Amino acid sequence: MEVIPTHPRCAEHVDALRDQVNSALKQLVPETTPPELYDPVRYVLEGGGKRLRPVLLLLAAEAFGATTSAALPAAQAVEVFHNFTLVHDDIMDRAQERRGRPTVHVQWDTSTAILSGDYLLALSYDLLAQVPTTQLARLIRTYHQMVRRLCEGQTLDTVFENREGVSVEAYLDMIDGKTGALLRACLELGGLIGGAGERHLEALAAAGTHLGRAFQIQDDLLDLVADDDRWGKVIGGDLMEGKKTYLLLRALEQAEGPMYDWFARIVRDNGLPADLVPEARDRMASLGIMQEARAAVEEHTLAAHGQLSALPGSQALDTLRWLIAKMRARVH
Repeated sequence: MEVIPTHPRCAEHVDALRDQVNSALKQLVPETTPPELYDPVRYVLEGGGKRLRPVLLLLAAEAFGATTSAALPAAQAVEVFHNFTLVHDDIMDRAQERRGRPTVHVQWDTSTAILSGDYLLALSYDLLAQVPTTQLARLIRTYHQMVRRLCEGQTLDTVFENREGVSVEAYLDMIDGKTGALLRACLELGGLIGGAGERHLEALAAAGTHLGRAFQIQDDLLDLVADDDRWGKVIGGDLMEGKKTYLLLRALEQAEGPMYDWFARIVRDNGLPADLVPEARDRMASLGIMQEARAAVEEHTLAAHGQLSALPGSQALDTLRWLIAKMRARVH
C-alpha cells in the first residue's frame, strides 16, 4: 500500500495555487463589446469549480523546478479549455444547470453558447502560446493530441448511446479520451514546462490515464450512492437517462437470467423510472458492483501513485500525491 502524504502544507499549497488560478481567470477577459459574446464568456469563467486540472499542471511543473508564474498561462489554458468543453457538452446533453446556475444556452441561447465556447477554445491556445519556454512546439503538439483524443472519446460516448453490447473495456477506452486525455495532458504539460526527461514524461502520462479512469468510475459511482448535498445532481440520474456507465455495463456483464433482463430493459427503454433507482442500486449491490467499482477506483488511484513514485522527491510531488488521494475520496 502506498503511503500518501498528509502534511497540512499540502492543503495550504493547493489552496494557494487555486487562489492564483482564480485570480488570473478573473482578469482574462476585459473586453466588453459585443456584450452578447463577452458577458457569457465571463459568466462561464466566474462559475467556480475545484480547478483540479490547472492545479495538477502547476504541481507537475513545480515538481521539476518550474515557477508558478512560468506555468500559470498553461494552467489557465487547460481550465479555459475544460470550461469550453462544459459549454458544448451542456448543449449536446440539453443540460439546464451547471454548478447551480443556468447553463449558457439556457441563460442566453444555443448560438451564443456555441460562439462563447469557440472563443474559449481559441483563448486556451492563446494562453498556451504565452508560456515562456523553448518547448512551445511540443507543448502545442501535446495539447492538440489531447484535444483530438478528447473529441474521439466524446464521439464514442455519443455513439454508445445507440450501440448494443458495449463492453466495459470499450467504456474504459472511451473515458481514456473523454475524461483521461485532459488529466493526462495537465501532467504532461507541467512536466514539459519544468524540463522533465522522457522517462518522467511517460510516467506522468501514465499517471494521468489512471487518474482519468479513477475519476470517471468514482463519478459513475457517486451518481448512484452520493449522500452529500454538495453532489448537486439527481441521485440515479445516469440510470434515469439510460447512460451506459461503468456500473450498468458491469451489471450487464455479471447478471444472468431475469436479473440480466431487468438491467437490459434500462438500455432498451432508454432509461429507468425514478422510483426504480433504489431497486437498481440494491440489485447492483447484490451483484457486488458497488464494491467492484470502489476497488477499481482504488486500483487506478494506486497505479497513478505508483507512476509518480518515479519522480524526484519534492514538496510539490507530495502535494500532487495528496491531491490525487483527495480526488479518490471525494463525495461530490
